[in-house]
Amino acid sequence: MTEVPRPPDFPPASLRAEALESLLVERGLVDPSVVDGLIRTYEQDVGPLNGARIVARAWTDPKYKQRLLADGTSAVAEFGFKGPQGEHIVVVENTPTDHHVVVCTLCSCYPWPLLGLPPSWYKDPAYRSRIVREPRTLLAELGLELADEVEIHVHDSSSEVRYFVLPARPVGTETLTEEELVPLVSRDAMVGVARVAVPSLPG
Repeated sequence: MTEVPRPPDFPPASLRAEALESLLVERGLVDPSVVDGLIRTYEQDVGPLNGARIVARAWTDPKYKQRLLADGTSAVAEFGFKGPQGEHIVVVENTPTDHHVVVCTLCSCYPWPLLGLPPSWYKDPAYRSRIVREPRTLLAELGLELADEVEIHVHDSSSEVRYFVLPARPVGTETLTEEELVPLVSRDAMVGVARVAVPSLPG
């Protein structure tokens, strides 16, 4: 993905965030221990593994999959995944004829309880604009080639709703257990910019 040009002396995001945090702490608006706790939570306790567990359960439990597609918020709450950025989750399923991909065109709304913190490319203006204007071309540049007959649906996450993609289960994984399926599911597949890779199976 093409990076948005920045001035040569433009400070990196990490330094800008640190400067902003310092100002907020200095003015008594933020407790640094709370900030550290939030970062620790989203780095260690939540992240793409949560979403992968949801996907693996849906692949192996048809009744759970039905609940997930009907009411994503309630279905993911069965795992205890809820809270900020996860109040209203809508799940869309990739099939051989329909492919779903998620973006937030205004900022970086994202299902934190399921996928952790959004990656930098998800917040990049280039992704946010191009995935809407030319989704097939951009997905191909990211390594995901889709046949012309596959219809692409772009979902715009917002403060009211976060979209989550249920990827198609790869052929050849029928004998794998739910626990064995979890490591196959990537964050990018749950955003819709990649497929779940077919594992190398014995024989």
